[in-house]
Amino acid sequence: MPVPVISPQQVHQWKVDGKDFAFLDIREIHEVTVSRLTEFHIPMASCLSRRDEIPRDIPVVIYCRAGGRSAATVSALMTKYGLTNLYSLDGGITAWCAVFSPDQEVG
Repeated sequence: MPVPVISPQQVHQWKVDGKDFAFLDIREIHEVTVSRLTEFHIPMASCLSRRDEIPRDIPVVIYCRAGGRSAATVSALMTKYGLTNLYSLDGGITAWCAVFSPDQEVG
């Protein structure tokens, strides 16, 4: 099953449109202390065990630094637990910042 990905531009449009969605940061604590896009944080290593904290009734955009970890996490949650409302942020926080916050440091 292919991993659903979403571009930073599409997520930004969701924000502009007021679409109800969650933005989940799965990076490690030391990365999050440098930069963040949301307060919703579950480290990748804990995502499967803490899956009940992830909403199922709205889209959830999962992001990491560059997109690899978020894609793996989305794949695991979809395959093992049947979550169907997940997206991996294409290019992660690095791609987001390149477009929307070029001066922001990326952790």
